[in-house]
Amino acid sequence: MSLFKKDISPEIVPTKTELDVLQILWQYGPSTVRFVHDKLNEQKEAVIYTSTLKLMQVMKEKGMLNRDESSMKHVYSAAVEENKIKGTMLGRFMDTMYNGSPSDMMMALLGNDRTSADELKKIKDLLKDIEDK
Repeated sequence: MSLFKKDISPEIVPTKTELDVLQILWQYGPSTVRFVHDKLNEQKEAVIYTSTLKLMQVMKEKGMLNRDESSMKHVYSAAVEENKIKGTMLGRFMDTMYNGSPSDMMMALLGNDRTSADELKKIKDLLKDIEDK
């Protein structure tokens, strides 16, 4: 399944803080540092603006972000695809925690009390679609 492809290089795997920035850009689209900074402050303890600015500059250098410098306010956008990043991170998690076994990971996920009947139905439908291909 393409969700588990490990087709990005290790230097593109984001840290927790970098992932927070990417989540904001994936959700809201291209944004200024101020906008991202304000959203980060809504999510957790106060973050210093210059720390957010430096983080986003470093992320651009790493190839995670693009920066539009055509206006006074620089606008950043994600340079990496959400599905690829999440797929790579999920694959690494599965390798580390479940010895690479998708079935063991799924059993752990489905065996907890957080899985609703609606989610189980969606999973069953997805499995049926996969089997029908």
